[in-house]
Amino acid sequence: MSQPVQSEAEMTALAKQLVATIKAGDCLALHGDLGAGKSFLARAMMRALGVTDEALPSPTFAIIQEYDAANGLKVAHMDWYRLEDSFDVSNLGVDEFFTAPWVTLIEWSERAPELLPTNTTAI
Repeated sequence: MSQPVQSEAEMTALAKQLVATIKAGDCLALHGDLGAGKSFLARAMMRALGVTDEALPSPTFAIIQEYDAANGLKVAHMDWYRLEDSFDVSNLGVDEFFTAPWVTLIEWSERAPELLPTNTTAI
């Protein structure tokens, strides 16, 4: 999916639009250059999914952040930027996050596209 946005308000509206179609087991691969708004979009989506944690830090250094959302969903926010390849990614056991009750948001998924589940939506 490609939809240009011009402001944080438009990005938040996009997040709400995307969340309306999300279900457990879905994976969203967020693409864009550094500073494009991937982390902002992920945070807006998590808020729209009902994540109430006050801080939603970027997972750049932690690689994976886990959250409880509404309606029994869990959210895994991943950032594969610091990883070299699919070997590094697979060693993290990311496949456990690709099934219900998880919704997975991945920044820099192009580091290991072959590990993404078939139901991944590219944004």
